[in-house]
Amino acid sequence: MIQEIQRQLAELIAENSKGSTALFEAEKALAEAEYDLDLAEQKAYIKAAGTVRDREAIAKLESADLRLARDLRKAELGRIRQKIKSIETASMVLATQAKLIGQETRL
Repeated sequence: MIQEIQRQLAELIAENSKGSTALFEAEKALAEAEYDLDLAEQKAYIKAAGTVRDREAIAKLESADLRLARDLRKAELGRIRQKIKSIETASMVLATQAKLIGQETRL
């Protein structure tokens, strides 16, 4: 039983280390998506004609695809953060189980 818990802990630790790399990549992708969105929205605003409200609406319409891409990157980042939290929780549970088993074997 203790060997199984140790194996599971080792797997979770390995998965968690991959998570930090994935988290960095997702944060980087989100930053790039936000940059692309801001740039496109500002360019569209500058070239649009009409009132301020008209120009803002046109800029938002023209950058809608980039806004969706940004929102998808945010969702991806949130999913990775949630996965890391669940791995950390599972690791704590397994560590607690190992500790309890170790105490029981001493008795």
